[in-house]
Amino acid sequence: MSSLQYTSRQIRDAAILTTSYVAADVLWLDDNNTAQTLNQSVLFIDFTIWSLTSMELKIEYSDDSINYYQQSFIDISGWTATVSSWEYTFTSSGTYEISNPFKAKYFRASIIGTGTVTGSSCAIKGIIGMA
Repeated sequence: MSSLQYTSRQIRDAAILTTSYVAADVLWLDDNNTAQTLNQSVLFIDFTIWSLTSMELKIEYSDDSINYYQQSFIDISGWTATVSSWEYTFTSSGTYEISNPFKAKYFRASIIGTGTVTGSSCAIKGIIGMA
């Protein structure tokens, strides 16, 4: 039986949100791991809304740690496929989990608060492992 391979660490300590996107620390696959063996990202999010209207989170991937590409989705209607940037919106306090498959070497989450940020808080733990 092989041992489970994964990387897990706090990528954002609890802090008040801002009205501009702020990127959490980057998670990456080291040279001993490849996207073929570690192909699943998990975010554990601890969010307090307080006076905010919402928190928005976007996930971005990179192969060089310089140029990041936002996660997207495709909406197909008839013969038309529309590609849009994917953004998660949180409108109540809670602990949340987001899992996504990926094939990039670098991974990060960026968050922004909408409304009055006073009293809000968000902490994020990131994990990269096998699906």
